[in-house]
Amino acid sequence: MTTDTPARLLQLLSLLQTPREWPGGELAERLRVSRRTVRRDIDRLRELGYPVQATKGADGGYRLVAGKAMPPLVLDDEEAVAIAVGLRAGAGHAVAGVDEASVRALAKLEQVLPSRLRHRVSTLQAATTPLTSGDGASIAPETLTVMASAVAGHERLRFAYRDKEGGETRRLTEPHRLVSTGRRWYLVAYDLDRADWRTFRVDRVSEPFATGVRFAPRELPAGDAAEYLRRSINRRQETYEFTVGFAAPAGQVATRVPAWLGEPEDDGKGGCVLRGTSGDPVEWLAVRLAMAGFEFTVRGPGELAECVRELGGRLSRAGRGEGGRGEGEGEREERRAEEPDSGSAQP
Repeated sequence: MTTDTPARLLQLLSLLQTPREWPGGELAERLRVSRRTVRRDIDRLRELGYPVQATKGADGGYRLVAGKAMPPLVLDDEEAVAIAVGLRAGAGHAVAGVDEASVRALAKLEQVLPSRLRHRVSTLQAATTPLTSGDGASIAPETLTVMASAVAGHERLRFAYRDKEGGETRRLTEPHRLVSTGRRWYLVAYDLDRADWRTFRVDRVSEPFATGVRFAPRELPAGDAAEYLRRSINRRQETYEFTVGFAAPAGQVATRVPAWLGEPEDDGKGGCVLRGTSGDPVEWLAVRLAMAGFEFTVRGPGELAECVRELGGRLSRAGRGEGGRGEGEGEREERRAEEPDSGSAQP
């Protein structure tokens, strides 16, 4: 019989967090207590905010249902390792869709993982080969988790930083937000030594250390962190403006393209227009627009429209099984001459 009430409640909660209904008799047998004790424990869980639903019947059943708030989860070893490996793999390689909230979740999970499980997570990740963008911009997950914790706790962050020429400096910052562009992670922070806002590529950061000194958050000089990052990147790189029309409402398109590319605007005809400035290669932007999953038309610049046409032709030939045949420059020029001068593409 389980006499330790807190331990028994955790065991009961672990059982209820599986997606099934548990008869009262089965719970009593699993916990080696009476049904009356099970009912009292269920009442205690409800007092703690866990929405446990009871069903009527001869045996009576219990199950955990969705409530108004997210209560703490109880994970077994295998579940904890699986989640940590997944979060670390995504966060460490700037996978699109894995944002700061995921990194904060990883930071919380790794903080409470027993050492034996941390070793398993590290071993599993070391044994896998992730699919990356190919630019070598992988990041140690520990770097992201330290940064995410400092952002969430409004705690000053110290780190070493390597610039694009390879020079290294030490930085003391007030971290504001982590931003993922889908290819890289960036830290938007206030640099105390330079008394100004800065953006830092996280793959160039090493030895991050949360100092324990708290700070009152400052207001960004323009927009949110994603908008500030976009402007910062554009100031540092040779950029170009682009305009793309989508055959879908702005609300739908906004959920499928990075916010820092721009904000789609409805065109009054059931579609929308996306205007923005980019410093990325036109090849990357063409692929990113196609990945949105909507028909679109490139209205400018001409280099982007040409890239979209070539990408569309390449994918079309690959779909017909002709991708490995190759095409000489003369054949490409002849094909271009026969094609209409349009930036349309149907991903």
